[in-house]
Amino acid sequence: MAEGKLTQTGEPGITVTRSREEGLEGEILTVNFGPQHPSTHGVLRLVVDLDGEMVRGVRPVIGYLHTGIEKQMEALRWQQAVVLTDRHDYLQPPINNLAYALAVERLMGVEAPLRAQGLRVIMSELTRIASHLLWLATSGLELGAMGIYFYCFREREKVLAMNEEISGFRMHTSYIRPGGVSGDATERFLEMLDAFIEEMPGNIDEYEALLTDNPIWRARTRDVGVLSADDAIALGATGPMIRGSGLPWDLRKRRPYSGYEQYDWEVAVETAGDCYARYLVRVKEMRESVKILRQALDRLPDGPINVDERKMLPPPREELETSMEAVIHHFKLFTEGYSPPPGDVYVGVEGARGEHGVYAVSDGTHKPRRVKFRSASFVNIQSVEPMSLGSMIADMIAIIGTVDTVLGDVDR
Repeated sequence: MAEGKLTQTGEPGITVTRSREEGLEGEILTVNFGPQHPSTHGVLRLVVDLDGEMVRGVRPVIGYLHTGIEKQMEALRWQQAVVLTDRHDYLQPPINNLAYALAVERLMGVEAPLRAQGLRVIMSELTRIASHLLWLATSGLELGAMGIYFYCFREREKVLAMNEEISGFRMHTSYIRPGGVSGDATERFLEMLDAFIEEMPGNIDEYEALLTDNPIWRARTRDVGVLSADDAIALGATGPMIRGSGLPWDLRKRRPYSGYEQYDWEVAVETAGDCYARYLVRVKEMRESVKILRQALDRLPDGPINVDERKMLPPPREELETSMEAVIHHFKLFTEGYSPPPGDVYVGVEGARGEHGVYAVSDGTHKPRRVKFRSASFVNIQSVEPMSLGSMIADMIAIIGTVDTVLGDVDR
């Protein structure tokens, strides 16, 4: 090919000779990074322009895992759609449940009881820890720190066991629902939670002993994948992405929901903006989540776990044998459902990857007119290119890892 400017064809395997006016000589090789690369955290395809091993351009290509979840929700009643919220970001199902439940409750003009709010906070922070543990385990594995994988899954298994105890399911719990929660905490769950809270700080110390001052880990993550605060804002980054760049933006503090304003904790922030900073932010967030869990457990009030007056959740099973009103309530809920008044609402909550938002539209019927998710994974993936330019291709493994995307949440 004749000398000239690099054309953004997006086709892998093409080499383009650059002109001397660009200040560099040689060839650019455009290659596929994914969609089946083991380090891309799902079916993410990146079309990468390489100058030797130096990254000169990155173009994310998504759409390999499209599920149509948002469209499917239009065919289900409001209460049925909860099961789909579990599945787009499958590493934080209770947080997805919570955003959807808050949106429906605002349309209905109700607020969950205080005990339900406390249980919602507990489940949200447990799933935040579980998500960060999976991120830390796989990121360590990708960069050669194999031991951390087994430590992290040891604790994640405890969270999944608690999920099963309180909801009957290990991952897709559908536990948080519009109007409250699907069931009260058992004594065994509270005992398991108390033991987890006591043990977890020491476990986090073990993770840091393995990685924080490890010279290989630091060499692979420090000054790699730098995202400035200005770029983070311009790209709409949230969660550990923006907090790792020095901005203390956390919806649990800035726009409290579900009673988060009553807990004493700090927003985890680092200023370097590199992969190492985002690692430190997630480790600190796990420590802060443990603090919130301790307070939520100690302050968990007595009382109902569902909104009774709007009949948004089924009655207790034991009432069906003695109360005709409970039978009628149960029958009407599962045959007709409930119908929020016409209107629309947006609710954002702080997920493990950043702001997880739900925009819901009601036309006054028993099914949503539209449900749209604001996915942190989808928005944060834009940051891959500015963080990768000028890096070695081997550094892209660390960069993609610290973005922590869930491709099912990108391709909804």
